[in-house]
Amino acid sequence: MIPDYQSIMLPLLKFASDGKEHHVREAIEKLAEEFGLTEEERKELLPSGVQAVFDNRVGWAKTYLMKAGLLSAPKRAYFKITERGIDVLKNPPDMITVDYLSKFPEFIEFRQTKGTRKKKTERHTEMNIPQEYKNSTPEDIMSVGYKKLYDELVSSILEKLISCSPSFFEKLVVDLLVEMGYGGSREDAGRAVGRTGDEGIDGIIKEDKLGLDVIYIQAKRWSNTVSRPEIQKFAGALQGQRAKKGVFITTSTFSREAIEYASRIDNKIILIDGEKLANLMIEHNVGVSTVATYEIKKIDLDYFMEE
Repeated sequence: MIPDYQSIMLPLLKFASDGKEHHVREAIEKLAEEFGLTEEERKELLPSGVQAVFDNRVGWAKTYLMKAGLLSAPKRAYFKITERGIDVLKNPPDMITVDYLSKFPEFIEFRQTKGTRKKKTERHTEMNIPQEYKNSTPEDIMSVGYKKLYDELVSSILEKLISCSPSFFEKLVVDLLVEMGYGGSREDAGRAVGRTGDEGIDGIIKEDKLGLDVIYIQAKRWSNTVSRPEIQKFAGALQGQRAKKGVFITTSTFSREAIEYASRIDNKIILIDGEKLANLMIEHNVGVSTVATYEIKKIDLDYFMEE
């Protein structure tokens, strides 16, 4: 389990106890080993996809220790323990927390709300966040909110997929395939994919705009789980269409046997269930629209480097 940033602060301070200058990356690698993180945990990214969660939390732990005067930054991306930090380690607490750091006036100043720095009793709104987020970085809190909104959007899309008409479902699948880069133009894709009359669509579509290869498509607007026999019939249809690749799309789910069968046969068959379909629609902006965009910026240290 990836530790929260407060759990990282004391180990980070101890790591710097040798008095040497350390690069942040060095600390990240050492602490990841100390916390016993798996490779997957070390690679887990924030929703932005730009930074690893653990790297971000180490960064916030370093920032808080610096704001409290326990660490200093001798140069960019490096840190070093201060005399105050050494004093703390002489009689260390069981855990360094935000409350513990609040004993230092520099940290209190850092936490005060912008525009009210002279009023010592007025703290940053971060101090008044719900208890369950007390150990969370700002990015962690945003991640929780983002995931909640994302999951609600997926659920709403699935409801719409189940209730839409067969003709609209056909249009939706064609739009998605084109946005993903398949089928050439939308007109080409529309001609290649046609309804079968069983609340699904099927057909052959170009894998690329030049039509160098084709993919057999079948999509079912179903509520019931797609079982192995359906995938077997689909595999047989691939051979009949002389297609080596196929995509089976459903608004429901696939049984375990269906998934295992698709993974064993020679033909390449990709299974897309309702949740995956919704995710692809969100990723490629099909049936969704952006209501707000937030830019998160950080200081450009290169700009402030003096000659």
